[in-house]
Amino acid sequence: MHARAEEFVTEATERYDLDPTVQEFPEGTKTAADAAAAIGCPVGAIVSSLVFVVDGEPVVALTSGANRVDESRLADHFGVDPDAVAMADADTVREVTGWAIGGVPPICHTAENPTLMDPALLDYDTVWAAAGTPTTVFEVDPERLRELAEATVADVTA
Repeated sequence: MHARAEEFVTEATERYDLDPTVQEFPEGTKTAADAAAAIGCPVGAIVSSLVFVVDGEPVVALTSGANRVDESRLADHFGVDPDAVAMADADTVREVTGWAIGGVPPICHTAENPTLMDPALLDYDTVWAAAGTPTTVFEVDPERLRELAEATVADVTA
């Protein structure tokens, strides 16, 4: 297993008493469609862990792979002007999560940030998320994920 995935497993176990089973796909799971094809699940069951900067503050959005975050809806949720919302750059993502884009898990972040969860993820018995690298994933019950991530369920997708 990749060293970063091992770090994720160790951290998930220590911080959340979660023992994730990581699956590795050498061909990569960089996009939700790639992950769904590799796993053999619907694209909607893939968790995309995205970081936005909202009015100068980082926000994590856990989104179904079948959906896209609508920045104007994200702005409405936080009561800010749409111009105050943007995708975080790679350095910011690494700084606030501790992980690189493409492998950001939905938990085990280096900083506590407001986290929103796409309600569409709750339609599945199991969802799949990055486990620290673009080639590794783990499965989790979506309600358990919501609890672990301390996420607020909010529809901010288009």
